[in-house]
Amino acid sequence: LVVVRKGNLACIAADSLTTFGDTRLSAQFDKSPEKILHHRDTYLGFCGSAAHQLVFESLLSSHGELDFAGKTAVFETFRKLHPILKDQHFLNPKEEDDDPYESTQITALIANKYGIFGIYSMREVFEYNKFWAAGSGREFALGAMQSMYDKLDTTEAIARLGVEIGSTFDKNSALPMSIYTVKLRS
Repeated sequence: LVVVRKGNLACIAADSLTTFGDTRLSAQFDKSPEKILHHRDTYLGFCGSAAHQLVFESLLSSHGELDFAGKTAVFETFRKLHPILKDQHFLNPKEEDDDPYESTQITALIANKYGIFGIYSMREVFEYNKFWAAGSGREFALGAMQSMYDKLDTTEAIARLGVEIGSTFDKNSALPMSIYTVKLRS
């Protein structure tokens, strides 16, 4: 899963492989291999448990007021969603005994007209200037995008490269990919 920002565009892209231990569910066998959700003007891509996608499909359809208009808004949205995730979707917020906060167990990347963002399990939110990658294959994707960011002209080309290289070298990633581009606000 990658996000890229360059010029006045942002892009998000993801591979399509789901794994269960050593078992691979490739796109040819999965009726819904998409890892990116579209909500209004925002694209959200999830890593980790496949349940996150179903939970967020439910949340996005029932909580229309979710706000992803910047780093603080993303944080506040996930903070407000945490009790809903626990109470209505049975989230197990336990990771480590010495964690400072309950975990959402979620790693996600976001692209919208406000920028590109990452959200992590303790509700840490990062806004990225150029690009980022998360999930399986991220190390390969980050290296590929770093090496070519200044040489490639479009966000789509950079994102596509990241997912392709991640899928080439990581055993838990595979093509085809999905890719979406949005215009950044001025």
